[in-house]
Amino acid sequence: MAWRNMIVVENLSIGYGPRARKKFVVSGVSFRIGSGMSLGLAGQSGSGKTSILHAIIGLNPNWEGLIEVDHETQTHRRSQIFRRRVQLMFQDSNSALHPRHLVQTVIAEPAKIHGMDNISDRVGSVLEEVGLGDWVLSRYPHQLSGGQRQRVALARALVLQPTTLLLDEPTSGLDMLAQKEVIGLLNRLRAEKGLTYVVVSHDMSIIGELCEWFGVMKSGQLVDMERTNCFSLSGKQFNFYTQQLLDASANYFIEGKPL
Repeated sequence: MAWRNMIVVENLSIGYGPRARKKFVVSGVSFRIGSGMSLGLAGQSGSGKTSILHAIIGLNPNWEGLIEVDHETQTHRRSQIFRRRVQLMFQDSNSALHPRHLVQTVIAEPAKIHGMDNISDRVGSVLEEVGLGDWVLSRYPHQLSGGQRQRVALARALVLQPTTLLLDEPTSGLDMLAQKEVIGLLNRLRAEKGLTYVVVSHDMSIIGELCEWFGVMKSGQLVDMERTNCFSLSGKQFNFYTQQLLDASANYFIEGKPL
Protein backbone atom coordinates (compact mmCIF):
# COMPACT_ATOMS: atom_id res chain seq x y z
CA MET A 1 0.00 0.00 0.00
CA ALA A 2 1.35 3.44 -0.99
CA TRP A 3 2.17 5.81 1.84
CA ARG A 4 -0.41 8.58 2.23
CA ASN A 5 0.14 11.28 4.83
CA MET A 6 -2.73 11.75 7.27
CA ILE A 7 -1.02 14.17 9.66
CA VAL A 8 1.94 16.43 8.88
CA VAL A 9 3.47 18.61 11.59
CA GLU A 10 6.39 20.85 10.66
CA ASN A 11 8.39 23.16 12.90
CA LEU A 12 5.57 23.28 15.46
CA SER A 13 6.16 25.60 18.41
CA ILE A 14 3.70 26.31 21.21
CA GLY A 15 4.24 29.24 23.54
CA TYR A 16 2.49 31.48 26.03
CA GLY A 17 2.82 35.12 27.02
CA PRO A 18 3.70 38.35 25.18
CA ARG A 19 5.84 37.89 22.07
CA ALA A 20 8.91 39.50 23.63
CA ARG A 21 8.75 37.23 26.69
CA LYS A 22 6.96 34.21 25.25
CA LYS A 23 7.71 30.93 27.02
CA PHE A 24 7.75 27.96 24.66
CA VAL A 25 6.53 24.58 25.92
CA VAL A 26 7.06 22.98 22.48
CA SER A 27 9.82 24.06 20.12
CA GLY A 28 10.43 23.10 16.47
CA VAL A 29 8.70 19.69 16.44
CA SER A 30 8.20 17.92 13.09
CA PHE A 31 6.73 14.52 12.20
CA ARG A 32 4.46 12.74 9.69
CA ILE A 33 1.93 9.95 10.15
CA GLY A 34 0.64 7.82 7.32
CA SER A 35 -3.04 6.99 6.95
CA GLY A 36 -3.94 3.98 9.07
CA MET A 37 -0.69 4.20 11.04
CA SER A 38 -0.14 4.86 14.74
CA LEU A 39 2.46 7.18 16.28
CA GLY A 40 3.23 7.29 19.99
CA LEU A 41 4.60 10.36 21.76
CA ALA A 42 6.37 9.51 25.00
CA GLY A 43 7.85 11.68 27.71
CA GLN A 44 7.48 12.79 31.29
CA SER A 45 4.81 15.23 32.49
CA GLY A 46 5.44 18.71 31.14
CA SER A 47 7.41 17.52 28.11
CA GLY A 48 4.88 19.02 25.67
CA LYS A 49 3.30 15.87 24.27
CA THR A 50 -0.29 16.68 25.33
CA SER A 51 0.15 20.28 24.15
CA ILE A 52 0.82 18.88 20.67
CA LEU A 53 -2.46 16.93 20.73
CA HIS A 54 -4.33 20.06 21.82
CA ALA A 55 -2.74 22.09 19.01
CA ILE A 56 -3.70 19.47 16.40
CA ILE A 57 -7.32 19.23 17.59
CA GLY A 58 -7.66 23.03 17.88
CA LEU A 59 -8.00 23.38 21.66
CA ASN A 60 -4.75 25.34 21.92
CA PRO A 61 -4.48 28.35 19.57
CA ASN A 62 -1.02 29.39 20.80
CA TRP A 63 0.98 27.60 18.11
CA GLU A 64 3.21 28.45 15.18
CA GLY A 65 4.33 26.28 12.27
CA LEU A 66 2.43 23.89 9.99
CA ILE A 67 -0.33 21.46 10.92
CA GLU A 68 -1.80 19.53 7.99
CA VAL A 69 -4.51 16.88 8.37
CA ASP A 70 -5.67 14.78 5.42
CA HIS A 71 -3.88 17.18 3.02
CA GLU A 72 -5.66 20.23 4.45
CA THR A 73 -3.52 22.93 6.07
CA GLN A 74 -5.08 23.92 9.39
CA THR A 75 -5.54 27.47 10.59
CA HIS A 76 -6.32 28.41 14.19
CA ARG A 77 -10.00 27.68 13.50
CA ARG A 78 -11.14 24.16 12.68
CA SER A 79 -13.91 23.37 10.19
CA GLN A 80 -16.96 21.28 11.04
CA ILE A 81 -15.67 18.57 8.69
CA PHE A 82 -12.37 18.49 10.61
CA ARG A 83 -14.22 18.18 13.92
CA ARG A 84 -15.98 15.09 12.61
CA ARG A 85 -12.86 13.51 11.15
CA VAL A 86 -10.54 14.03 14.12
CA GLN A 87 -11.51 13.16 17.69
CA LEU A 88 -9.64 13.52 20.99
CA MET A 89 -9.95 11.10 23.90
CA PHE A 90 -8.96 12.92 27.07
CA GLN A 91 -6.74 11.35 29.71
CA ASP A 92 -9.32 11.22 32.51
CA SER A 93 -12.56 9.72 31.23
CA ASN A 94 -14.14 10.26 34.66
CA SER A 95 -13.93 14.04 34.29
CA ALA A 96 -14.37 14.08 30.49
CA LEU A 97 -17.84 12.50 30.72
CA HIS A 98 -20.61 14.72 32.11
CA PRO A 99 -21.44 13.27 35.57
CA ARG A 100 -25.12 14.27 35.41
CA HIS A 101 -25.81 12.88 31.95
CA LEU A 102 -26.81 9.31 31.25
CA VAL A 103 -24.42 7.37 29.03
CA GLN A 104 -27.01 7.48 26.24
CA THR A 105 -26.87 11.29 26.26
CA VAL A 106 -23.08 11.34 26.55
CA ILE A 107 -22.58 9.21 23.43
CA ALA A 108 -25.39 10.77 21.37
CA GLU A 109 -24.45 14.41 22.04
CA PRO A 110 -21.74 14.78 19.32
CA ALA A 111 -24.03 13.22 16.71
CA LYS A 112 -26.81 15.66 17.63
CA ILE A 113 -24.45 18.64 17.48
CA HIS A 114 -23.38 17.63 13.97
CA GLY A 115 -26.94 17.03 12.80
CA MET A 116 -26.52 13.33 12.07
CA ASP A 117 -29.55 11.12 11.51
CA ASN A 118 -30.45 7.68 12.92
CA ILE A 119 -28.74 8.64 16.18
CA SER A 120 -30.18 5.77 18.23
CA ASP A 121 -28.90 3.26 15.68
CA ARG A 122 -25.49 4.92 15.65
CA VAL A 123 -25.27 4.80 19.45
CA GLY A 124 -26.21 1.12 19.49
CA SER A 125 -23.66 0.35 16.78
CA VAL A 126 -20.71 2.04 18.50
CA LEU A 127 -21.62 0.44 21.83
CA GLU A 128 -21.36 -2.95 20.14
CA GLU A 129 -18.04 -1.96 18.56
CA VAL A 130 -16.51 -1.13 21.96
CA GLY A 131 -17.89 -4.25 23.64
CA LEU A 132 -20.64 -2.76 25.80
CA GLY A 133 -24.29 -3.76 26.05
CA ASP A 134 -27.38 -1.56 25.91
CA TRP A 135 -27.64 -1.74 29.71
CA VAL A 136 -25.02 1.03 30.06
CA LEU A 137 -27.28 3.57 28.33
CA SER A 138 -29.34 4.05 31.49
CA ARG A 139 -26.28 4.41 33.74
CA TYR A 140 -24.35 7.46 34.85
CA PRO A 141 -20.56 7.50 34.30
CA HIS A 142 -19.81 7.17 38.04
CA GLN A 143 -21.77 3.89 38.09
CA LEU A 144 -19.29 2.28 35.68
CA SER A 145 -15.81 0.85 36.18
CA GLY A 146 -12.77 2.69 34.85
CA GLY A 147 -12.50 0.35 31.88
CA GLN A 148 -16.19 0.75 31.06
CA ARG A 149 -15.93 4.55 31.24
CA GLN A 150 -12.99 4.43 28.86
CA ARG A 151 -15.07 2.38 26.41
CA VAL A 152 -17.89 4.92 26.70
CA ALA A 153 -15.42 7.73 25.93
CA LEU A 154 -14.23 5.75 22.91
CA ALA A 155 -17.81 5.16 21.76
CA ARG A 156 -18.48 8.90 22.04
CA ALA A 157 -15.48 9.56 19.76
CA LEU A 158 -16.47 6.86 17.26
CA VAL A 159 -20.10 7.96 16.87
CA LEU A 160 -18.95 10.67 14.42
CA GLN A 161 -17.14 8.06 12.27
CA PRO A 162 -13.72 9.79 12.45
CA THR A 163 -10.61 8.90 10.48
CA THR A 164 -8.18 9.91 13.23
CA LEU A 165 -8.11 9.49 17.02
CA LEU A 166 -5.84 11.47 19.33
CA LEU A 167 -5.44 9.37 22.47
CA ASP A 168 -4.13 11.05 25.62
CA GLU A 169 -2.92 8.35 28.05
CA PRO A 170 -5.67 5.91 26.93
CA THR A 171 -4.96 3.39 29.70
CA SER A 172 -4.28 5.83 32.55
CA GLY A 173 -5.72 4.77 35.91
CA LEU A 174 -6.72 1.29 34.72
CA ASP A 175 -5.63 -1.98 36.29
CA MET A 176 -3.48 -4.36 34.22
CA LEU A 177 -6.42 -6.46 33.00
CA ALA A 178 -8.43 -3.40 31.92
CA GLN A 179 -5.33 -1.95 30.23
CA LYS A 180 -4.85 -5.13 28.22
CA GLU A 181 -8.51 -5.14 27.17
CA VAL A 182 -8.47 -1.47 26.08
CA ILE A 183 -5.23 -1.97 24.14
CA GLY A 184 -6.70 -4.99 22.36
CA LEU A 185 -9.86 -3.03 21.56
CA LEU A 186 -7.93 -0.06 20.14
CA ASN A 187 -5.78 -2.34 17.98
CA ARG A 188 -8.83 -4.18 16.65
CA LEU A 189 -10.69 -0.98 15.83
CA ARG A 190 -7.70 0.46 13.99
CA ALA A 191 -7.33 -2.71 11.93
CA GLU A 192 -11.04 -2.88 11.10
CA LYS A 193 -11.61 0.81 10.37
CA GLY A 194 -8.24 1.94 9.05
CA LEU A 195 -8.01 4.59 11.76
CA THR A 196 -4.96 6.77 12.31
CA TYR A 197 -3.79 7.17 15.93
CA VAL A 198 -1.59 9.62 17.79
CA VAL A 199 -1.02 8.11 21.24
CA VAL A 200 0.41 10.08 24.16
CA SER A 201 1.85 8.04 27.03
CA HIS A 202 4.65 8.09 29.59
CA ASP A 203 4.81 4.28 29.29
CA MET A 204 6.89 2.88 26.43
CA SER A 205 5.33 -0.57 26.81
CA ILE A 206 1.89 0.90 26.01
CA ILE A 207 3.31 2.67 22.96
CA GLY A 208 5.01 -0.56 21.91
CA GLU A 209 1.64 -2.31 21.92
CA LEU A 210 -0.31 0.38 20.06
CA CYS A 211 2.12 2.03 17.65
CA GLU A 212 4.45 1.36 14.71
CA TRP A 213 6.38 4.57 15.34
CA PHE A 214 7.34 6.45 18.48
CA GLY A 215 8.73 9.89 19.22
CA VAL A 216 10.23 10.98 22.53
CA MET A 217 9.59 14.46 23.91
CA LYS A 218 11.89 16.13 26.42
CA SER A 219 11.60 19.76 27.52
CA GLY A 220 9.42 20.61 24.53
CA GLN A 221 11.67 19.06 21.90
CA LEU A 222 11.47 15.83 19.92
CA VAL A 223 14.71 14.02 20.78
CA ASP A 224 14.08 10.66 19.06
CA MET A 225 11.88 9.22 16.32
CA GLU A 226 12.08 5.50 15.51
CA ARG A 227 9.99 2.47 14.64
CA THR A 228 8.80 0.54 17.69
CA ASN A 229 10.32 -2.66 16.33
CA CYS A 230 13.67 -1.10 17.27
CA PHE A 231 12.81 -1.87 20.90
CA SER A 232 14.00 -5.43 20.30
CA LEU A 233 17.28 -4.60 18.51
CA SER A 234 20.27 -5.50 20.65
CA GLY A 235 22.82 -2.70 20.73
CA LYS A 236 20.48 -0.12 19.19
CA GLN A 237 21.67 3.36 20.18
CA PHE A 238 18.93 5.67 21.42
CA ASN A 239 19.04 9.12 22.91
CA PHE A 240 20.03 8.84 26.59
CA TYR A 241 16.59 10.00 27.75
CA THR A 242 14.85 7.53 25.41
CA GLN A 243 16.92 4.73 26.89
CA GLN A 244 15.86 5.79 30.38
CA LEU A 245 12.20 5.50 29.36
CA LEU A 246 12.82 2.08 27.84
CA ASP A 247 14.67 0.90 30.94
CA ALA A 248 11.76 2.06 33.12
CA SER A 249 9.46 -0.20 31.08
CA ALA A 250 11.92 -3.11 30.86
CA ASN A 251 9.91 -5.35 33.20
CA TYR A 252 6.99 -5.17 30.78
CA PHE A 253 8.93 -6.37 27.73
CA ILE A 254 9.82 -9.89 26.62
CA GLU A 255 12.12 -10.08 23.59
CA GLY A 256 11.16 -6.56 22.62
CA LYS A 257 7.38 -7.04 22.84
CA PRO A 258 5.29 -5.55 25.65
CA LEU A 259 3.35 -7.90 27.86
